[in-house]
Amino acid sequence: MLVSGNELFQAAKKGGYAVGAFNLNNMEILQAIIEAAEEENSPAFLQASQGGIKYAGIEYIAGMAKVAAEAKVPIALNLDHGTSFAQAAQCLRHGFTALMIDGSQLPFEENIAITQKVVEMARPNNVSVEAELGKIGGTEDDIVVSEREAAFTDPQEAKEFVDRTGTDALAVAIGTAHGVYKGEPKLDLERLAEINKLLDIPLVLHGASGVGDDAIRAAVPLGICKINIDTELRIAFSRAVQDVLKKNPNEIDPRKILGPAREAMKEVVKIKMRLFGSSGKA
Repeated sequence: MLVSGNELFQAAKKGGYAVGAFNLNNMEILQAIIEAAEEENSPAFLQASQGGIKYAGIEYIAGMAKVAAEAKVPIALNLDHGTSFAQAAQCLRHGFTALMIDGSQLPFEENIAITQKVVEMARPNNVSVEAELGKIGGTEDDIVVSEREAAFTDPQEAKEFVDRTGTDALAVAIGTAHGVYKGEPKLDLERLAEINKLLDIPLVLHGASGVGDDAIRAAVPLGICKINIDTELRIAFSRAVQDVLKKNPNEIDPRKILGPAREAMKEVVKIKMRLFGSSGKA
């Protein structure tokens, strides 16, 4: 069933676990996420990034969400890293139940202004809003943040930001990055703990593909209620396709090529749900 992101956020915060958020680009990914969620009896966020929307089209993304609404577990459809009010409004019109507005590359006051505007639009429609403060390094579709530009979230700024915007959730920069890591990232858990003490809203960890299991287990009790996974799904997909074609270079049936990729992604999703503590929480 398709629910507001707030339903998933609040249940996770109360229950002391995190909900996985997995990026959606095609049917096989949707099937992998929904099948994993039902088998694990876990809630989940489906996410469509700017790149995903450009690739599949907003109508197809919305259509796939209607299929997800038939799931036996609660699912939210989230705009991932939206960078404009117009894009957030478009997603709201197409039935998204959660919106992430990313003004983190804007000056502080401009980030507050665009977040306030999205909150004002979303709240009467029972749609959750996630904002971002601090810059998470790496590449997320059209958004590129260099290591030099990446900046950790300041706890006091975070409190002011949340107080003034009324955002439902906040993505924090504590040492993760989008894309493939060169080494294992080291999370600033002390900073996360300080932010969590100052705020009474769910916190979000972006760029979690490749973050060690121990770091994830330590972050969840410190307020992380949503964890974004994309790169690890891409890796599983790519490796499975390569394996099929390596064994049978002349294979031309998309079902035989993409079917194993779907199963590989499903296993990644299930492993993450167990790690995040959301299995059995639907």
